Amino acid sequence: MKHLSKKLIKIGVLFIIIIFIVGFIREASPYLFKPKPKIVDKELHIEEVANGLGRPTCLTWISNDWLLVCDTDTQSILALEFLENSFSEPLQIISDLNNPHGVLFWEDLENGIEKIFISQAGSLKSWNIESGKKPSEWMFGTIETIVEGVATGNHQQNAITLGPNNTLFWHSGSTCNVCEELDELSATIIEINPINGNYSVVATGVRNSFDGVWVEDVGYVFTDNGHDWSGENYPPEEINLLEKDGFYGWPNVTQTNQIPIGSIPPIGNYTPHSSVNGIDIRPSNSTLPGGDLTLYATVFGSWNTVIPVGKEIIRIDLINDSKHPQGWGVEITVVVEDLATPLPLRFHPNGDLFFAEYAHGTLY
Repeated sequence: MKHLSKKLIKIGVLFIIIIFIVGFIREASPYLFKPKPKIVDKELHIEEVANGLGRPTCLTWISNDWLLVCDTDTQSILALEFLENSFSEPLQIISDLNNPHGVLFWEDLENGIEKIFISQAGSLKSWNIESGKKPSEWMFGTIETIVEGVATGNHQQNAITLGPNNTLFWHSGSTCNVCEELDELSATIIEINPINGNYSVVATGVRNSFDGVWVEDVGYVFTDNGHDWSGENYPPEEINLLEKDGFYGWPNVTQTNQIPIGSIPPIGNYTPHSSVNGIDIRPSNSTLPGGDLTLYATVFGSWNTVIPVGKEIIRIDLINDSKHPQGWGVEITVVVEDLATPLPLRFHPNGDLFFAEYAHGTLY
């Protein structure tokens, strides 16, 4: 009997080791092996156009010719010049950052003021551009701290985007998986006046919203990723429509209480734990499939499922839905799959779509 007991213990230990090894290989593989993207929509053509971007978390086109990139590997903002369908080597223009996840070029045409806003872990700061017509020539002046000391944890502060009336929207993630936040700026979307720096929370109960985009005649559409450890099939990732001072359910949402009292339901759901992140609206001059109410988004993938999910680019079509309290719904189509870790995504002014692979520092 004792011999059998020891044998069972050895088998159990071996089983645990095998599970650990399989889990490690699964999580490490996107970083070890470069993907071969599979195009689902045959109208699309995809190619790698730049590399050496470290660990990219944001993309921002400031003109036809210049792309800014957040790099969390070097903790800096990179600038790439785009001429004749090829990119220059990445140029580091701002360094010594803390996990940058958003960058925005902003200008006050009336007063001739130009600034760069950068979202970092726990803070939002701006750099005045004192001189220079392009990033390779920029000289920076005063650094202004707009917000600092925001709590961080499981998630942090993500995209900084342009909203209506030249205000900014800042995405602030939760510090945990499920908890009551101590910091009122955690798990929110914050609206900021870029002229005077005043800010206010405009959405709460937003667990981990990575990015958002203003859609004319609809409003501000943003991604939000649900909590883990509630099973393979719950909760779904969300596509939400901003309603000022709205509550979006977290952390009260559960499988038996999917729309808590007083909360605003998502206008669209996607595969649980798949991590829908970067999002942008298809411009009218784009040749990509869709119309004026079409958005594209990255789906990063997740460790919190037995069967791998995500690692895609999806198309999101906004549609009228009289059954939804906000009057909108979505139709979602996968257009690219078999990626590794797609994260930031932005349309070029010419209508082409660019996205970056976080694990490999590549731009497609």
